[in-house]
Amino acid sequence: MSFAASLFGTGESSSEAKNVESMFKQIMDVLHQNHRDISELRHECAELRMANASLERQVREGLQYNMYNSRNGTPGFMTPAPPSPQLRPKLSPFLMHSIPAITTTSPSPEHNYYRPSPLGDNTLTAFPFVNRDIPGFYVVIPAGGAGTRLWPLSREGHPKFLLDVTLKGRSLIQATWDRLIPLTSAARTTIVAGPAHVKSIRDQLPDLIPDNLFCEPGPKDSMAAIGLAAAILAQRDPDAVIGSFAADHMISGDDAFLSAVAEAVEVARKNYLVTIGIAPSHPSTGFGYIRLGDKLAMKEAPNARLVSSFKEKPDARTAAQYIGTGAYRWNAGMFVTKATVLLDLLEEYKPELADGLRKIAAAWDDESLRETVLSEIWPGLEKIPIDNAVAEPAAAQGRVAVVPATFGWDDVGDFSSLADLLPAEANQPRVLGDHHLVLTEQVAGGIVVPGSGRLIACLGVDDLVIVDMPDTLLVTTRARSQEVKRLVKKARDAGWKQLL
Repeated sequence: MSFAASLFGTGESSSEAKNVESMFKQIMDVLHQNHRDISELRHECAELRMANASLERQVREGLQYNMYNSRNGTPGFMTPAPPSPQLRPKLSPFLMHSIPAITTTSPSPEHNYYRPSPLGDNTLTAFPFVNRDIPGFYVVIPAGGAGTRLWPLSREGHPKFLLDVTLKGRSLIQATWDRLIPLTSAARTTIVAGPAHVKSIRDQLPDLIPDNLFCEPGPKDSMAAIGLAAAILAQRDPDAVIGSFAADHMISGDDAFLSAVAEAVEVARKNYLVTIGIAPSHPSTGFGYIRLGDKLAMKEAPNARLVSSFKEKPDARTAAQYIGTGAYRWNAGMFVTKATVLLDLLEEYKPELADGLRKIAAAWDDESLRETVLSEIWPGLEKIPIDNAVAEPAAAQGRVAVVPATFGWDDVGDFSSLADLLPAEANQPRVLGDHHLVLTEQVAGGIVVPGSGRLIACLGVDDLVIVDMPDTLLVTTRARSQEVKRLVKKARDAGWKQLL
């Protein structure tokens, strides 16, 4: 007699017994599934622990490597290691899902220096220098924009690249400097910024050579800023290869990043305009996309491909289609090329802009003449991004290459993406600031910035963005954090310019 039948008398209906048997079977199925889930979770936790240990080892070894081998002694791994992957959302664009190994043994002089890299289809990327300094490579860091989507934390006079938005003790521009200095030196690292930010940048970057801070009189978008640096550097070194990297982006996996840049430099020496494509972790509507073309088959750059086309920020459905093809990468706005090649492209597609920048560069070393020429020419320069000015038309002619890379990247474009970069307890909001100033009860998700020193108490509200500054309070939701710039416009129109 079955267990179900024993629960009922022999006179009970067989249908009731079958129902009970079915119920117990369902319970046992659920228990078995729970056991399988627990086993999978244990396995995943073990992998995360191994990944975290590997990352910590890389940071330690990277510090030692850069301290003893960098030509100027500045450690390239000063950018703080991200916290444990256990604190990261599974699909965060900032989380490296594969951890590259680091080779620390010194190669013999007659051999190329190889470092394992998770780029593209190849497991090894040639790196022909014993230390990571690349001769003739100049870094350009455009430090512009007000970061209006992070208002009121970010202001026009103190934008996000000057802020320590991850509580690691280094601002975004300092982290960018730390990350790039192993490939170059202070003598070959330049910054383009507006007059309002010059003093703060010099205070934060004491190693920055004064002549390498190029002050643009007013914002003219990325083409004018990068083009100005290219024109000046071409005057100083006609063979210069420049790499442009935004001052306010976050990157994890410095080894993979440096390997990608080194490969891009090799492609740039073949007279290509080169960009670095980020492997997308989700169908984002906040980034532009790069469609991969044919492989270039370069021995020095085995992962490089032609760029088939650039795509503007898509809607959600189109973004999902891009991801599904596997042929697209995020456009992070990183460009590497010869300074003269960039100016030649600009001469072809935007001749008036190229002519103006060359005239400014010719007068740059004469300070009195520089101001005169800037005041005459700069206001009339076209305001246009580098993508629209040269990258898109050059790609249509097969003159733009891409190095696909898999390091973690985020442009910290709004409070929602900022929240993803901060650690938090389960079912608690992220806090950027003093945790003792935030009290919550039944609150999940969101981000709180207690910047005024006042206590912030939250009850029963989820996924809120609360930014409490001494002069301004912002309250919105994570879902609408991209729209904060609309409030900035309204505040300006209403006469609150002093708070922007």
